[in-house]
Amino acid sequence: MDDHPLVRERLVEILNREADLMVCGEAEDRHEALAAIAARQPDLAIVDLTLKNSDGLELIKDIHSRWPKVRMLVVSMHDESLYAERVIRAGALGYITKQEATRKILLAVRRVLAGSIYLNEKTATHILSRLMACAGSVAVTPAELLSDRELQVFDLTGRGLNTSDIASRLHIAAKTIETYRARIKEKLKLKDSSELLQWAISWTQHQ
Repeated sequence: MDDHPLVRERLVEILNREADLMVCGEAEDRHEALAAIAARQPDLAIVDLTLKNSDGLELIKDIHSRWPKVRMLVVSMHDESLYAERVIRAGALGYITKQEATRKILLAVRRVLAGSIYLNEKTATHILSRLMACAGSVAVTPAELLSDRELQVFDLTGRGLNTSDIASRLHIAAKTIETYRARIKEKLKLKDSSELLQWAISWTQHQ
């Protein structure tokens, strides 16, 4: 599932060239993805975190809840060190960035199909270090202080979406978005909405 046709076409071409792999469906948003999985019952779903009018992390949770036997691999442009642990907790088995070489994408696909977790070595070490750290340790980056939903609001704010746009995209009330923003400001120790916007834009530009 990816909202960019060219990206989907490249992935389909890569996978269909392999004798042991076959793409059985494509989708650009949550609705299409859930319908395709219900109809075709694939062994593996490849998910992006940024989808048309929907959110990839929430889609992963939906798929895991409805079809726990469907394995999921995230292929995304976003920083693996920040999102990998979140997608694993949500139900995916692997994370790889779109910039990786074809051979690594195929390795990730096959490893996840086999039921194993796929992460690059640096990210896996980072996650293990966090798990082994004592409670109350300092987060590596400010964004790691945020919950999944707070991070989504923070990211979309940095991408220029206003309150109503974010509410529509995440399918929640505009008032709830303001509640999340208040929590973000508190967690990141930001004094007002202007500072929140500046931080969000700066963070998004580096993803």
